[in-house]
Amino acid sequence: MSALLVPPSRVCQARNRGFALRPITAETYRAFLASPDGAALGAGFLQCPSWADVKEGWRAQLLGWGPDPEAGALSGVALVLLRQLPGTRKYFAYLPEGPVADWNDPDIDGWLGPLLEHLRRAGAFAVRIGPSPAYRRWDAALLKPLTGPGRRLGDVLASEVDPLGTAVAERLRARGWRRCGGDGTGGGGAGGGGTGGDGDAQPRHVFHVPLAGRTTQDLWSGLNQEWRRNVRRAQKEGVEVVVGSAAELPEFYRLLGITERRDGFRLGRSLAYYERQYAALNAEEPGRMKLYLARHQGEILAAHTMITVGRRAWYQTGASADHRREVRPSNALQWRMLQDAHALGADVYDMRGVPSTLDPGERAYGLLRWKLGTGGQVVETLGEWEKPLGGSANHTLYRAFQAYLNRR
Repeated sequence: MSALLVPPSRVCQARNRGFALRPITAETYRAFLASPDGAALGAGFLQCPSWADVKEGWRAQLLGWGPDPEAGALSGVALVLLRQLPGTRKYFAYLPEGPVADWNDPDIDGWLGPLLEHLRRAGAFAVRIGPSPAYRRWDAALLKPLTGPGRRLGDVLASEVDPLGTAVAERLRARGWRRCGGDGTGGGGAGGGGTGGDGDAQPRHVFHVPLAGRTTQDLWSGLNQEWRRNVRRAQKEGVEVVVGSAAELPEFYRLLGITERRDGFRLGRSLAYYERQYAALNAEEPGRMKLYLARHQGEILAAHTMITVGRRAWYQTGASADHRREVRPSNALQWRMLQDAHALGADVYDMRGVPSTLDPGERAYGLLRWKLGTGGQVVETLGEWEKPLGGSANHTLYRAFQAYLNRR
């Protein structure tokens, strides 16, 4: 991973407040995320500086907004990944689940404007962002009785529509941003990870288990009867859950291959990717990424990864063997991970991607059904949004880029 540097003299100013936007160091970036103001913005792991070391083939910039970014006086930050368009000196700029900013601020031009200008000067022809506000939520108890042939999440009245998400979407549309894949419902995922739907790189629908203000007994009571029965079965059968190390990543990867073939998906990631991820995230903060293992009779039957940043925890990717599934190793793993996330003080346990289908006849529905058993809620995020940068040449490159993606 190489950094794309911009001369310090190129400092973009937010038009209303005089806040500067400029490259900052990883240390300054991390210090902001750990500060009360930064922690309140709830950055995800895809916006941590360490993620730049995970993504091969991309160049990275760390940017900060504020009255004096170099001195650490910040109001927001962004990890920008840039991929060069072959045969050109132009870049596609990607901010996965970012930027980390106050989306409540109605003056988004005050910080998005300088960001776009900065990226244009850096050679970007288009930019993709992932705003953090939620759009809609469906409680598990609401969805369980409403499954049926051909039914999808969009057919069910949401338990909650987030007014902030609605407002942010309207503001982006008014400024020429396009929601990737349109406003339809998106795809699901594999294990805890998953893919976005219809153009999103990250999952548009995720599953959250609220932890704040709840006891361990509350979490147990929130599991449905099948989940509680399966966890008890795993305990009775002697399934042991432990936290592993980098040494077990090859076994995790072997099980992931089995899971992909069984469940009909392919993440397309290598063992080196997970080894790089594990090393980078834990170098940034020890214990940031953990590998949980479920053993039975001395054999690892399932392995799941969990990532924590601030007061958030994510179940990222899960894998399991084809045999001895009756001892329920994955349920045992998730119950342990839920408890550990709660003990760490996380406000929410994010189980990542779920499909939008409510049709039990569709293969993908099994993943949603499994996560619904934890008693949480499906959250539709705002998804990802794209915008070509100013100039006819950039618009032409953007159209060519879209055509390339559509052919893949």
